[in-house]
Amino acid sequence: MNVKSILLALLAVAALASPASAQTWPDRSIKLVVAFPAGGPADLFARSIAHVMSSQLGQQVVVETRTGAGGMTGIDSVAKSPPDGYTIALSSSSALTIFQFLYAKMPYDWQKDLVPITLVVRVPEVLVVHPSLGVSTLQQFVDKARKEPGKINFASTGTGSITHLAVELLKGETNIDLVHVPYKGAAPAVNDLLGGHVSVLVADVPVLLPHIRSGKIKPLAVTSMKRSDVIPDVPSTAELGYPKVNSDNWYGLVAPAGTPKDVLKKLHDAAVKALGTAELKAQYAKLSAVPSPTSPEEFQAYINSEAAKWGSVVKSAGLKLN
Repeated sequence: MNVKSILLALLAVAALASPASAQTWPDRSIKLVVAFPAGGPADLFARSIAHVMSSQLGQQVVVETRTGAGGMTGIDSVAKSPPDGYTIALSSSSALTIFQFLYAKMPYDWQKDLVPITLVVRVPEVLVVHPSLGVSTLQQFVDKARKEPGKINFASTGTGSITHLAVELLKGETNIDLVHVPYKGAAPAVNDLLGGHVSVLVADVPVLLPHIRSGKIKPLAVTSMKRSDVIPDVPSTAELGYPKVNSDNWYGLVAPAGTPKDVLKKLHDAAVKALGTAELKAQYAKLSAVPSPTSPEEFQAYINSEAAKWGSVVKSAGLKLN
């Protein structure tokens, strides 16, 4: 066999090998990185969808926790992973839409280093106050804040968090002046709210639901386009005349840029099928969360719209982190 024949034979083998390898994906377990502590909402969302996706893909989807920097550490690790479909992440909204405006230097560029797969879940947030504030409606709260500028404080889970920016968004829309008190996480913020050390907090409905039901805190509005099924008597900010005050928390699946399109499609199809199952809907309902599957293009557009919204809020509030 001459050199030309050998080269032609090798090219033929390569042409056959490429589609075969795509057809056999996945042939080993897939790692789903979660950038938040085990036992929290993000971890529970990830483990639920990983379990159902495993049966869809015929390989185990294994959840790996990588915390740090408010979720950036885990997402950065995925952005720098081989683009072979065996490492993906459940990303928070902050990692894709907020941090880029807060930090002068990011460890990754999500538009260049990551590709969206699908939005997974939306988690409505609710504005609550301590009963000592003496208000029962959002309008009463706004009126009181206008009469007492700079005298009412609000808690957040940290500077630049969605719980912080949600109130900054409300401040901008209602022209009120509140004092920010940042905490390192939801637990200490909720504890000080229950103790009356701070007066206001916006946080995920599941986090605040037990205290709402016990009457220890007063819900004024769900910061969303519609009411939450678990607290149906609490109006949404949209129906109260503040449609721009929308701070749904959310999580979505992303993969390293360069992941083959056919592999991304398999991941997307498995995730969407999982989100449509009665099993997953029931598990998410326990956390007051709403499964929200999208196409990759729809997810991309949603990220862009969220980035535009939160970028404007960060700029207006003059926020910067090192």
